[in-house]
Amino acid sequence: MAGFEAFERDLRIATAGLEPEAISKELARFARAELAKAIAAGASPQYERYVNGRAGAPEESVVAPGPIVYEFTNWPLIINAALAELQKRAPRKSGRFASSFIVIAGGAVVADFKSIPAEGEVIITNFSPTVRKVETGRLGIPRRRLFDGTKNVLARRFGAVARFETRFLDIKSGVHAMIPYRLKRSGARKDRLAGMPITYPAIIVNTL
Repeated sequence: MAGFEAFERDLRIATAGLEPEAISKELARFARAELAKAIAAGASPQYERYVNGRAGAPEESVVAPGPIVYEFTNWPLIINAALAELQKRAPRKSGRFASSFIVIAGGAVVADFKSIPAEGEVIITNFSPTVRKVETGRLGIPRRRLFDGTKNVLARRFGAVARFETRFLDIKSGVHAMIPYRLKRSGARKDRLAGMPITYPAIIVNTL
């Protein structure tokens, strides 16, 4: 709230004595300058812009007193929180599993989370061959504690801006060198035969 109050106060000072058209021009200039400052300070460059309630309208079309509103999708904040929670819950024998989580967007592994489009879908999984066993409770960790438990934490924290779900996914080759892992031995189920690729537990994130 203090930030909005400061913005309005500064704008009133900057536009004192100006005609309505000049005030609108100053409002557009001021909004662009504040946007640049926010991105330079770490805000996502992916955002939606609303000018006088019109989505995507340019700042220059504003009619004072506006408003000009920027809605940021802070993928780095959400994804880093997810990775931190997953790593906290991961088995820690060697640390290898905890370092094997990956983020997929647009069908490829991404490391620059700021580059993900606001409307993009994010998939977070782990390329370890044991990931399915971990999530199904076969390696000493309670069943569904890792991905499903993390999803619940994220939903409580970010549920107002994003939707979270967990699924077991078929991930094709080409996404990561270790994916897909193929079973060495057959299991009791028909979908667990030797040579078949495993499905990967994952958290899927979409913005609202």
